[in-house]
Formats: sequence, structure tokens, C-alpha cells
Amino acid sequence: MIFKTIFPLFVAVLASVLPSCGGRDGSRSGDADTVAEECVTDTLDTGYALGFDPEGYSVREDVVRRGEFFADLLMKLGMGAQDAYSLSMSCDSVFDVRTLRVGNTYRAYYTADTLEYLVYDKDRLGSVVFRCRPPYSLHRVERPVTVERRYADVTIEHSLWEDMVSEGVSPLLILSLSDIYAWTVDFFGLQKGDRFRVFYDQKMCDGEIISVDTVRYAVFTHAGEDFPMVMFNQGDGGNIYWNEKGESMRKAFLKAPLSYSRISSGFSYARRHPITRRVQPHTGVDYAAPKGTPVMSIGDGTVTSMKYEGAGGNVVRIKHNSVYKTAYLHLSKFASELKPGKRVRQGEVIGYVGSTGRSTGPHLDFRVWKNGSPVNPLKMDSPPAEPVRDDMRSAFETSVAMCRSMADTLKAREIAEEVFDLL
Repeated sequence: MIFKTIFPLFVAVLASVLPSCGGRDGSRSGDADTVAEECVTDTLDTGYALGFDPEGYSVREDVVRRGEFFADLLMKLGMGAQDAYSLSMSCDSVFDVRTLRVGNTYRAYYTADTLEYLVYDKDRLGSVVFRCRPPYSLHRVERPVTVERRYADVTIEHSLWEDMVSEGVSPLLILSLSDIYAWTVDFFGLQKGDRFRVFYDQKMCDGEIISVDTVRYAVFTHAGEDFPMVMFNQGDGGNIYWNEKGESMRKAFLKAPLSYSRISSGFSYARRHPITRRVQPHTGVDYAAPKGTPVMSIGDGTVTSMKYEGAGGNVVRIKHNSVYKTAYLHLSKFASELKPGKRVRQGEVIGYVGSTGRSTGPHLDFRVWKNGSPVNPLKMDSPPAEPVRDDMRSAFETSVAMCRSMADTLKAREIAEEVFDLL
């Protein structure tokens, strides 16, 4: 397994000081203008990350509790009711104190029994520092963020998740790959020996991975066949992931209309019905799933019908284009905003798994028609979405060449390092 930091792209070290000058009633003296005059910047020492020297203070650390408001929190920490209200009002024009999140950490700094500063960690990237005595002030502290370009090469031995995590690859990358390859790779059907090679950017803060920012290039190898992916932005707000031919990684249809536990009955022209015991066609696929599991439209389309249909129970029918139609049977209920004639998007929830109609238990009977004839959803070859535009083709091919060159360079470096280790 190869897992390298190629190079840091940039380091953004930002400790911005934004003083808050109140703009609402609720000051210590009852005069909002007085509070505004008291909000001065020279109380903040920018030589320290928090805007003050934390040495010499006693510190109390806790988390925001459910139902706790900012003024309540200040009073719990020792401020009087009027002072807590004044601080809340004076800071409100810069920081919305109603956005305190349950579970977020805060630290209170005291001299003797007097609350001097409150530091609230709004997220992993920054904190808000409140001066809790006149002149009231507020400033934000943004932690240093580094964006690094990374390379991972993982061969599956047990499972994608287990093998990547055991080698120190962030689970965030796995989630990104599963989104990008959702129309190409069945992540429940990976085999031993399958391989992922990935070039990507990730954001780091205080030694922790904040996010996988961009997957730039990847090659998935399955049963000896490569499935490359290139990131290329056409600037139109649409798809940005393509194969090397310029075909979208997105397909017109999802592989399945729900996250399912198992297929309970397949496509057949001679299935014995579990209730009637008669041999009859079952031109769909049954997905066993708990009642209430969301059911999604496998592609963009228009709802042509949503009603109770006897043996089929609650059924939604969708026309996707002049070729494909789909139906979703035995639903417990329809999505609240759904109605005939509505345009739905791929992945939009249209209903919920149930057991209405002639059914032995909760499941989704999913059916597809192509040019009016039923087809097996499990064997359906989904057409790709729109390819790279003609006017962007040259730029796309340049991007592909650059990615291939990067792959060759890193592969050569990898071989050289392995040889060096043997010396």
C-alpha cells in the first residue's frame, strides 16, 4: 500500500480580529450608543492566538447543553442577569448567539471569581472569543488550515473500508469515492484484489483531517479492468467527474432505488407467486427492506401516476424519457410533495417501503420498461449522462494528459523508493 503526501498546496494561517460594537438596546447603562463606544479594539492583544494571554486564569471547560441559551450560559458561568443580557445584545450584530450548537465546547477564563473571557468553539476551524466585562468585545479566531495533495494506492484484502482505514486513509475519501463511482461500482460487490489509486486534496487543521476537498484523479481496477476517473469542471455548475473518454461518471439511472438489505425475488417470466401459488411472470425485482425505508426515483422524470392499484398496492409510475418508464409498488405511503405531473430528480424520495396490496411483507417491487417492454433492472445497461461539451473537449484532453503524467511520475517515484529501501 502506498500512501504519500505529495506536497502542501498552501497554508492559510488566519487569526482575524473582528471587534463587535453593539447595535441594540440592552447595554449596562441602558444606552446602546454607550455600549458601542465601549467596544474598543485595544483590549485585544493580537500577539496571542486568543487575543489575550491565557496564563494566570483559572479555566472551566464544558459543552453547550440542550435548551441552553447564550444569556443562560453566561449566568451559569457567574455573570449577573443584566450584564449577560448586555453582552448578548452588544455582540448580536456580529455573532448570532442563537447559533450555539449543542455539544460544542466552550472555555470560561476567570480571575478570582470574575468571568473575564468566554471562548466558544463554533467548529473545528475556529472559535469566538467574548470579553465578558466592559468594554465588551468579540473577535473570531480562525485556526491554521493546510491543503495537501495526497496519493493513496490500496488493494482490497478484506473490505474497502477496513483496508483503507487500517492504512491510515481517511474515511472521508471512501465516502467521496462511493459518491463518484456510485453509477459504476457496486461497493457491496468488491472483490479481493480490486484496487484503488487516488489523487486528492485534503484540508488539515491541528493535525486533523477536516475534509477531502477534491478527488482529482482515480483508477479503480476490478477483475483486471481499469475504470479511470478525471475531475474536470466545465464551469456550468453541472457534472465534474468523467471517464477518460469524456463520458460522465453519472449515469441516467441509479443502480437501485433504495438502500436494501437483500433481493428477495428476481426478474422471471415463470415465478410461483408466494400468495396465490400460481406460476406467473414477475417482471420486476423485489427488494426486501424495513417498512418506511425511503424509495428514490432512479432517474430524472415525470410522475405519470400515483395511486392504489389493487394487487400492486400504492404505486408510483414515472416516465423518464421516450424510452424508459419505471414503477415502484407496495409503498406504505407516497412522498408528501409528490403529485401526478411533478418533475422529479434522480435520487429524489418518492415514497416509502411498505406491504400494501398483495404482499407477504415489507418490500419494494421495482419495475422497468424499455420501449414498452419489461426489462430486468439488475441487467439494465444505464445510458450515460451528457458527455463533455464539444467546446470543452480540447481542455478536457489536456487535463486527462496532465493526470496521466502525474500518475506516471508518482509511479516512477514509488518504484525508486522501493528500490532505495532494498539497498
